[in-house]
Amino acid sequence: RTMPLSRHTGQIPESTWTLGFREMTEPWKGAVGCLGVAVFFAMTIGIISWQALEQSPEEWVLRGRAAGMLWERRRGALVLRALPAGRRLAAITVGSVPAAEPPPPRDHCWHDGSQFCYSWEEDAELQLSLETPTTPGTECYSVRWTPLRPDVTLKDCFSMANISWYGGPSVRAQRWPLNGAASATRPFVSGDLGANPDSFGPVLDRYFLGSTGVTVTVAPDVPLLLSLESHHHFCLETPAGRVEPLRYLLCASANVAAAQQHMGNSPAGPARALPDTALLGPWLFPPCRSPMWWYHGPEGSAAKIRRGLRSLARRLKRHRLQEGVVALGERGTAILAATATTTADHVPSEHGKRQDMELVEPLQLSITLSPYASITSPLFLQSLQRGEAAGYWLSHRPRPRGSPIPLLTTWKGQLCARLNVTSEAALTWYLARARRLRQALGATYVVFEGVEGNSFLEQDVQPPMELAGDGYARALATALATLGNGTIISAGAGSSHLPLFIRMSPLRSDWSQEGLKGLIPSVLHYSLLGYNFFIPDAVGGSLAGDSTGDPELFVRWLQIVTFLPVMAFGSPPWLCCDSWVLNLTRQCIQRHRDFVVPLILKYSEEWQSLGHPIFRPAWWLSPTDPNAFTVEDEFLIGDEVLVAPITEKGQTWRDIFLPGEGHLWLDTSSARVFDGGTILRNYSVSLAEVPVFVK
Repeated sequence: RTMPLSRHTGQIPESTWTLGFREMTEPWKGAVGCLGVAVFFAMTIGIISWQALEQSPEEWVLRGRAAGMLWERRRGALVLRALPAGRRLAAITVGSVPAAEPPPPRDHCWHDGSQFCYSWEEDAELQLSLETPTTPGTECYSVRWTPLRPDVTLKDCFSMANISWYGGPSVRAQRWPLNGAASATRPFVSGDLGANPDSFGPVLDRYFLGSTGVTVTVAPDVPLLLSLESHHHFCLETPAGRVEPLRYLLCASANVAAAQQHMGNSPAGPARALPDTALLGPWLFPPCRSPMWWYHGPEGSAAKIRRGLRSLARRLKRHRLQEGVVALGERGTAILAATATTTADHVPSEHGKRQDMELVEPLQLSITLSPYASITSPLFLQSLQRGEAAGYWLSHRPRPRGSPIPLLTTWKGQLCARLNVTSEAALTWYLARARRLRQALGATYVVFEGVEGNSFLEQDVQPPMELAGDGYARALATALATLGNGTIISAGAGSSHLPLFIRMSPLRSDWSQEGLKGLIPSVLHYSLLGYNFFIPDAVGGSLAGDSTGDPELFVRWLQIVTFLPVMAFGSPPWLCCDSWVLNLTRQCIQRHRDFVVPLILKYSEEWQSLGHPIFRPAWWLSPTDPNAFTVEDEFLIGDEVLVAPITEKGQTWRDIFLPGEGHLWLDTSSARVFDGGTILRNYSVSLAEVPVFVK
């Protein structure tokens, strides 16, 4: 009998295995699948983590001796760092390009390590260049973005995190630093804050200074938009629909003061000119030595204006304030001019001229003009009759075989035409007329309002190339500088080197940032950009506010303007206040003449030779002290006088930051001496006092 074969216990028959596997996978199918997916994701995360550890979040793209540019992968930003410590100087978030795509180590235009190029396909091209140094201790990089499509908007945003920024535009409710300001994206063009509070102000420059010692200077021919997001960033942007590159220069210095000194002493800048003093004897800046009294009397007729001017002059003399300048506004000037001459283009008789000069004696007279002419005015109508309108006033571009049509705009509530500053004939006519009016009315000074703004952009009309941006303000300022050292203009854009005075924007009559608190930030802003010879708004503010007629506001305002180039008054002190304030006004005027003017004259020489501002922020003497970066209620005159006024209603104490570690400061009121680099807490200041320290 045949015995059956024994089954090997180590082997499982195929049929049995297959059946068992099928039976096993049914209940365990989900678990095995999840396990496989988990293993896959674990391996993927491990690889990514390994790559992240291997690859630094920042990658060098261009390195110099003192600094270098890196690309930050996480947010797609260019970072400027100081060497060798690696201190962050600026962070620039780039827009309109794929931020997640980092530039590769190999660039497209490498030349001796001085350039870096990268192209985001079909979007934009970036070119960085290390510039040849012009000043020891400063290193500069040129940045050029070029759009590769018309619909690409180039936008670089400069972070405000751990850095204070200065310069750029003046704004309503001026802040120092600029970090506290806010503005929607708009063309970087000067504007009239009185007519359009949301515009940029009348003094601006394509120059931004950071507290880390970095500067940003945008090329003058770049069509530029600017936005300010408070305490977050400011952004440089090019208009959409135009293939225009965004170009700027990024410079790194040891600290903020060194950076500003480098820019002020740049050999590439124009020579700074001072007013002609030949006809003025020892008075270098005529308005500096006398207050300006703005006339706000009756203006119904020439006779009423003359009576009002005589009355103001008599009252000033009665109150022992008989020296200075009486300033007449544009409307009063036009009324007097119409009676002084027949057409305002003929010189009056000596008898008539002598009568007008005697209106305000022993004071001097200032008149006000503008480049605008109402379409109903004899001036504009006569230009139409003579066939000169097309050449004398800004016009739309004519169609083929068509005639130019004047570009009409609004000025002080009237429909007006604006002087064509691109026409030599128009400028010659306008300047000759201004000289004749000045002579006819016996005026020493002429204020020109309405210099700011771009009339084409205001109406969404493409301006001619020579009037792009602030081309109008620059051209008109250059022409007005030929009228002499008694010329005052309302705006400054690339004209700080000209021998002109700048009239500051009007402020609200209150204690807010749009009123008294905005005065010192404006002083620091104007002076930083080179406009040291400014005429501040009238004491107490000229725009209606919550504190109009407040004696305390008048006093605190008066105490600040005492230390500025010009003391200007809208409302005489006897109208708002008592005899104590009147006496204080006389004392402040005397202090301005004896103490402040000599300082301004001394440091004007330094401004002319080195470009250093006359009115300086606290960080000028403490360039590495973070406490100094945000001080906006103190200012220095040169290096030797610190002024720390009260700007809060009802306050009789304040904290005072004394800059300059290692220096000593003398309180001129108490003769007490304090160390620099310290903060005086709760320093007592009565209503009659303004803290002034001499180094």
